[in-house]
Amino acid sequence: MDEITRRRLLGLLAGGGAAALAGCSARDPRDRPAASASPVAARAEPVDPTGGDAILAVEPLTTPWQTRDPFLFCMHHDDRYPPGNPQMGPAASLAGHQMGRDFAGVDGWRMYHGRAVPGFPRHPHRGFETVTIVREGLLDHSDSLGATARYGEGDVQWLTAGGGIQHAEMFPLLDDGSPNPLELFQIWLNLPAAEKMVEAHFSMLWKPAIPTRVVQDGAGRSTRVTVVAGAYDGSRAPAPPPHSWASQAGSHVAMWSLRLDPGARFVLPAGPDGATRSLYFFEGREMTVGGRRIPGGRHLAVHPGSDIALQAGDDVAELLMLQGMPIGEPVARHGPFVMNSPGEIRQAYADYQRTQFGGWPWASDEHVQDRTEGRFARRPDGGIERPS
Repeated sequence: MDEITRRRLLGLLAGGGAAALAGCSARDPRDRPAASASPVAARAEPVDPTGGDAILAVEPLTTPWQTRDPFLFCMHHDDRYPPGNPQMGPAASLAGHQMGRDFAGVDGWRMYHGRAVPGFPRHPHRGFETVTIVREGLLDHSDSLGATARYGEGDVQWLTAGGGIQHAEMFPLLDDGSPNPLELFQIWLNLPAAEKMVEAHFSMLWKPAIPTRVVQDGAGRSTRVTVVAGAYDGSRAPAPPPHSWASQAGSHVAMWSLRLDPGARFVLPAGPDGATRSLYFFEGREMTVGGRRIPGGRHLAVHPGSDIALQAGDDVAELLMLQGMPIGEPVARHGPFVMNSPGEIRQAYADYQRTQFGGWPWASDEHVQDRTEGRFARRPDGGIERPS
C-alpha cells in the first residue's frame, strides 16, 4: 500500500473509513470525542429499588458495548463462517456483502475490512491497549515491529500500542470441509498519560496459562469463571504487559468471563470501592442479578464493593465482567488514536504520516500465516513461543 498522507488519512476518517484504521469495530464510535469517565447512558432502564443497591443502572447492549474508565471500547464478534477456500477466505458467495466495509452480517458472518480473508487489514494505534480474547476460531496477527502470531481457541493477546504500532488482525478459515465459527472480544484499555508513549509491546496469554475455576452451588449446578486479568479465589491471571494500567499497584483491573449452567447460582465477590464494574449479559434469555430479573442483551453498571448474587434462568447465562480503578484523566480520541488532548491527536497523525510507526514489513496489508501453521507467536527478536 502507498504511504497514506495525513490529508488522505483524515479524508478516510471523515468519509467513514475510521474503522478500517481503528481495528475491530462494527461502526465508527471512535471518531467521537469521549470523556475519561463515561456516564451511564441517559436511556438506562430505571432500577427497581427492591432489587438492592448493587445495581447502579441497566441498559440494552449497544454496538460496540458501553464502557467506563479505564476501559474505552468493547466489541463482541460472533461470526458463523462457512468452509474456507484455498485463500483461507469463505468458500461461499459474497453477494450482498459490502466488500471493504462489510458489517451487515449477511448469511451470519462478515468480511469486515478484509477482501480475500475476513478481518482487519493493517491499521495504526497509539495511546492505549487492545486485549483480544478469542473464544472460538483463530486470529492471525502481524505488526510493524516484525512480530506475527496465530492464536485462538481460548488464547488472549494483550497489545500495548504505546507510542505507535501498526497491526493487522485477520481471521483465516482453515477448514475447507466444515464451518469455521469465530467468536472473540476486543477490549480497549486506556493508558495513563505517563505511559502513552512507551514502546509498543505484546504479550501472549495462552489458554493453558489462563486460570479457570468451576464453582458448584448447593444443587450441584456449575459456574465457570475464566480469569483473563486480576484474580478470583486464589487463581491469578498471567501478568499483563509491564506498562499497562493493569500492572499499576491499586488499579484493580479485572476481566472475567462467567458461564452459568441453567439455574446455577453464583455470588460475584465484592471488589474495591472506587472502581468501575460492568457486567455484560450477552448470552441467555433471562437471569437474576441482585434479586432483580434481567433480560438478555443487557449492560449492568454495578457497585464494586458489594457481593452480587447471580442466578441463571432456564438456559445457559454468559457474562463478561470488566473492572478497574478509573485513570481519571482527560481523553481525546479520534479514529485509531487515544490521547489526552486534541493537540496530541494532531501530533499522532503527523507522526504516523512521517514514520508509519516503523513501516510495514509484510507483502500484504492482509498478511496471514501459512495454512499449515499452528498456534504460535514470533516476537520482533525472532524468538518463537507456542502454547504448552
